[in-house]
Amino acid sequence: MAEIITIICKRTVVSTKPVQAGKSYPLSALDRHMEHNHLRMVLYYPSMGAPTEPGEITGRLRESLAVTLTHFPIVTGRLQKNDNDQWMIKCNDAGVRMLEAKAKGSLEEWLRNVDRDKELMLVYWEEMYHKPYFWSTFYVQITEFEDGGLAIGLSCTHLLADPTCATMFIKAWADITFPGKMMSPPFFYPLPPRSPGNTRPNHKPYNSLINHYKASINKSIDLVDKKHTTVSFGFSDNMVQACMERAQPNGANDRSSPSPFEALAGLFWVCISKVKGVRNGLIDMSIFMDVRKVLGLDKGFFGNSMVYNKVPLESSQDNSLSQAATSIGEVVAKMDNEGIMDLIEWLQCNDYQTPSLMNSCDLICASLEAVDPFSTIFEDGIAPIHVSCYIEPVLGLGKVLILPAKPSEGQLSRVVMVTLPRDEVIKLCEDDLILQLSPTLLMDLNKT
Repeated sequence: MAEIITIICKRTVVSTKPVQAGKSYPLSALDRHMEHNHLRMVLYYPSMGAPTEPGEITGRLRESLAVTLTHFPIVTGRLQKNDNDQWMIKCNDAGVRMLEAKAKGSLEEWLRNVDRDKELMLVYWEEMYHKPYFWSTFYVQITEFEDGGLAIGLSCTHLLADPTCATMFIKAWADITFPGKMMSPPFFYPLPPRSPGNTRPNHKPYNSLINHYKASINKSIDLVDKKHTTVSFGFSDNMVQACMERAQPNGANDRSSPSPFEALAGLFWVCISKVKGVRNGLIDMSIFMDVRKVLGLDKGFFGNSMVYNKVPLESSQDNSLSQAATSIGEVVAKMDNEGIMDLIEWLQCNDYQTPSLMNSCDLICASLEAVDPFSTIFEDGIAPIHVSCYIEPVLGLGKVLILPAKPSEGQLSRVVMVTLPRDEVIKLCEDDLILQLSPTLLMDLNKT
């Protein structure tokens, strides 16, 4: 399989302007908690114009990447420990690693046959060196298909960025490439403190959320990444609407209808529980939510703002879709500004030198609905035709990522990427509850 992709070269791309001497950035409690995770994103584009020779597009993107990096000094910096033995970023203009590659065939052919292993060949990643000061925290891979099409892969440590930040970086790169001006600049500032006016009288800390993090910190970390495979389901606007209707409790009014995330997360929670052999009740699940809006952060805030929370099920015998979606909705509703600030303050006061691994036991269901990868247009009118995202490593019971689909599919349309052991993925694709909604398999394990 390796001969499908040929690496042409690996280089370092630096910013076109030097960063201010001595500049550094501290990392937040939410940043430091994600040390053991990393992100990988792949965006696929049809042919961009008509280059006169191979590598012309890659050369143009490399030049615009260098300009983009002048606005993201945290991306070109390197990890270093501060006086409290906590990670920080030393801005030293060290740049990002960039791989230039070519692939056989066409993009359309690739997408007809892609699976997890093949797709990860399009997004290079290296684990942290024993000397982190020399380790690139971001990697970019540009792969040109011989018969037309392009794949842009971005990987980075979750210590510095969540999926929204990673997409923000690619969007800025795209804007500088076309039309030549960055539309939404990033902002680098600490997480805001609790606003005194936002604290209710007799406030009690959100102990359920804090206890979930506390329990994860007390667990031993096992970084053995078992063999998993990934399947992607495409749900149209009508399919998601149908799922929301099925997830609505009997006798409930329209106002109590679950959100697209709550309905789809409930659907896959129920189906994966059956796949894993649970007949009465559901497996342990945690949701992973972006809390930018809850904290009142600027849209351009660059840093981790995603939080895990356990989803309890009131009745251990109930595995209905409506009950699952309701339980998820109740947990989402409790994650308000005060509750998230409770967690941040607790993490700041209990800053362990060995961070936890929140995805080591439960099924993780991540809401990436705030991510907007289809706005990353590098050429006039040419948007991505497909986007994949991975939050690694995959441990515990598996992972479910819910992302927006192409805008042309409708406002409610979603893509659901599910990563499980291969035998469980086979059973999941045959589940009646999922089949009744008729989703499109965008990437499945039978494509070889």
